[in-house]
Amino acid sequence: MDRIAAPAVAAAGPEESIARQDSTVAIVAFVGLAAALVLLFPFPPVLDYANHYARIWLLSGGIGEQPFPEIYAVDWSRTFTNVGIDLLATWVGPLVGADRLARALLFLAIVLPPLGAIGLHRALFGGRHYWQIAILSLGWCATMIGGFINFQIGLGMALFFACADLRLQRRSPAVVFAWRLVAALLLTVMHIFSLGFYMAIVCGLEFSWRFDILRSKAGLVRLAGRLALATGACVLPPVAFYLRTPALPNADGNGLTLIWNDGVALIAINLLSAITTYIPLVDVVLVLPLILICTRAVRAGDIRVHAGLAVAACGLLFLSCVSPRHMLGTGWISWRFPIMAALVGMAMVCPFANLTRRQALLLALVVNLAVFGRTGWIGWNWWLAQKDVAAIETALKKVPPGAAVLPLGHEPETMDDLAHSSRHFFVWGEDTFRHLPTLAVPFSHAFVPTTFTAKGKQPLSVLPPWSEIAVPEGNLVSIGVLSCPAMMDEYKGFTPYLSDWRRRFDFVLVANADIPDRYVGTLMPAGLTLVEDAGFAKLYAIDKRMPAEPLLISAGCARAS
Repeated sequence: MDRIAAPAVAAAGPEESIARQDSTVAIVAFVGLAAALVLLFPFPPVLDYANHYARIWLLSGGIGEQPFPEIYAVDWSRTFTNVGIDLLATWVGPLVGADRLARALLFLAIVLPPLGAIGLHRALFGGRHYWQIAILSLGWCATMIGGFINFQIGLGMALFFACADLRLQRRSPAVVFAWRLVAALLLTVMHIFSLGFYMAIVCGLEFSWRFDILRSKAGLVRLAGRLALATGACVLPPVAFYLRTPALPNADGNGLTLIWNDGVALIAINLLSAITTYIPLVDVVLVLPLILICTRAVRAGDIRVHAGLAVAACGLLFLSCVSPRHMLGTGWISWRFPIMAALVGMAMVCPFANLTRRQALLLALVVNLAVFGRTGWIGWNWWLAQKDVAAIETALKKVPPGAAVLPLGHEPETMDDLAHSSRHFFVWGEDTFRHLPTLAVPFSHAFVPTTFTAKGKQPLSVLPPWSEIAVPEGNLVSIGVLSCPAMMDEYKGFTPYLSDWRRRFDFVLVANADIPDRYVGTLMPAGLTLVEDAGFAKLYAIDKRMPAEPLLISAGCARAS
């Protein structure tokens, strides 16, 4: 494989000699800080993490504790992908404990994608460059804060597998084909999107460093053959799994419904998912210096680019713009491509490889401030969220084993200010606390209807009669739904467990309770007794003698309508 030679550098005096760049210390520091954050904050404001934690606890042995043998079952025939952490929970969880395993998986979800991109950058350009520190900034993105643990780990695996692929390309085609089969198998099991990411990288690496290959018919024929072999090796494992799987994700529901990012504004917002966390403006400010470094390097002519990976990055960017936001029971599909494009984009370029010592010092200062500034911002939000987690834990102490807990929330009028920035993320203000009530499963040995049990995505299933009041994936609904028949009717397709909720549940757990609900304020229906007021979380006992019908609160229902 050809490599582009470093641009010629004019002769310089001793003080202006080319500086040696070493990113190792910063990389180790970032990994250490990420580990410290995971150790210090057991339940950070990462959307899906608490729900994953509950499932990991069940699969690690909790499912054998009462009352769960009568509530849950494990059926591996339900799915063939998105089960990496489930397999680890089953195999490793009983040995190390669910809590240690869950934290380790969260840590890997943070560090593996940027470390994989750094590994690919080193394999392409050789040596250590300060730009590799900048790549660490991609450890924080919307899919990470969304808690897409399998997806994030899969991205890192794909990048590391691509590094191995790059080294194997000089071996015989049979060896390379066999390696790609193995890599595709592992990535399919971890997450199907990570396999697509690996395919994009491998095709980019096969393309070449330059576009010269496009000028030769013979070269194009050889390239087409290599791409066909690479794609074929990667496609075989998922096709084999698909032919034996009983169901696609959410095949029994409205999984084929498509929701798109309509309009330029929504597409632009979607692209920001590669960098945004809790408050997008803060993220843009902290990432802007890295963008300016690249643009200045382009103007100075001191930048190297891998042409094939540039094509791959452009393809991923195109998919970011045209893919649906929801499909096959899977949300935020279009969020997943911007971070892929960003990882490839940062791995494929090497700006300012030839700097004087003074210039190198300035570059190192800028990228370190940007990366560790973002990490500090994340840490501050994780610290903010701990009082909310403590409130949930306090409320759950009053829930007896075997109880059924109905999770609801207060929906704010607008997104919270900086004092509560950890409760929402991304441009649309997605909440980060909606799955905290599922901690009732490991903490109280209680049933929660929204534990992840989607057919085609998780091996965990709910047994009857509990399945009548469970959903495969769920959100927190406003407490106004208990008082407003119109809201109850509107949400019944998504929350069937609300039907006859007084008889079916023992407690109502309200999250975000220290902020008035936009529909009913702090009003609750009759027949609910406050058991614990922990501020952010409030626990109410349900009087099952009350009528099953919701009691109308006219003002709140009027606003809801």
